[in-house]
Amino acid sequence: MAGTSDGSDHEGDRAGGRRRLSGDERAALQQRLGARYTGGSSIRQLAGEEGLSYGFVHRLLTESGTELRGRGGSTRRRAAS
Repeated sequence: MAGTSDGSDHEGDRAGGRRRLSGDERAALQQRLGARYTGGSSIRQLAGEEGLSYGFVHRLLTESGTELRGRGGSTRRRAAS
């Protein structure tokens, strides 16, 4: 599978085309994704751009203590007519 635009490869040689990230690699990825998420990118955007699953990006952000935004969309119900 494709790596990221910076040439790093998160999808290495493990079964299923993935490899485990070392502690330092994982921490660096968490920091980078956290900064981009805080800057306005969505989890889905980050996952697509990094070639990672939505769930993995969500887990990394949660583990790093990044405060996640709400799901968006309308949060108020219409008044009964």
